[in-house]
Amino acid sequence: MTHQKIVPHLWFDTEAEQAFDFYKNIFPETHLITEVTLKDTPSGDANQLIFDIYGFRFMAINAGPYFVKNPSISFTVLFKQSETNLLEDIYQKLIENGRAVMPLAQYDFSEKYGWVQDQFDVSWQLLVTDQTFEHRITPSIMFMNENNGRAEEAMNFYTHVFKQSEQGYKFYYPKGLEPNSISHLAYATFKLEDQWFTCMDSAYKYDFQFNEGISLLITAEDQAEIDAYWDKLSAVPEAEQCGWVKDKFGLSWQIAPKQMDEMISKGTPEQIKRVTEALLKMKKFDIATLEQAFHNE
Repeated sequence: MTHQKIVPHLWFDTEAEQAFDFYKNIFPETHLITEVTLKDTPSGDANQLIFDIYGFRFMAINAGPYFVKNPSISFTVLFKQSETNLLEDIYQKLIENGRAVMPLAQYDFSEKYGWVQDQFDVSWQLLVTDQTFEHRITPSIMFMNENNGRAEEAMNFYTHVFKQSEQGYKFYYPKGLEPNSISHLAYATFKLEDQWFTCMDSAYKYDFQFNEGISLLITAEDQAEIDAYWDKLSAVPEAEQCGWVKDKFGLSWQIAPKQMDEMISKGTPEQIKRVTEALLKMKKFDIATLEQAFHNE
């Protein structure tokens, strides 16, 4: 994937590097892109990693024991039928010190499928498919508890907010799968900024909900784009902090300028420290102020 506008952001207490090493030993084609330390954040010195798995980009940060990741956002990894052994091998490694959400087995929708929450609380759905696929990894969003029945509404909302968007497949629950309703989505695909996502409703009761443990980071081109995404996505004023917002479904987003990537990855320790100090005072990011901090103007 050459350009990924929306990057899943994984919040760790102190284990981001350990998690990356774990994934590097499990998934083929896993690469570290950058690693930097943000000094003197409210969580102390926060280490931030950017890495790719199968060409799909993730960001991870060590930022204290405040949020626990859960399966409301998971990552679907697709495998060809000839790769069933690879899927089984990856599943067995992921479940070490983790747990099965849905055990590895044959299901109606796939001859080999498993949903596993790994030891770092990141959830993966591994799936053999006979469809051709462009990208192996897709973020999957589950709407449950008070959000149950809102997956289609969310898909309509997000495809209006983001450019280069479209809706793909929509499958509703058939009769006989109560408590799920036949008007609710069992599985749907949609594209935002040329990236595929999936979503589903689930009527079962869960003791978790969307939180900041997994957020979606948008890289904005300019201040106008930051302002536009902020206005459309932010629905919880008290959640607005350091570029973070929560939308009307409770999903956490981060809206950051592309210039910040450059500043953080290529700046001197002093420049990174000044930028970090400036951004910690902000709710919505102001590019001009961040650039002034970077250049010490």
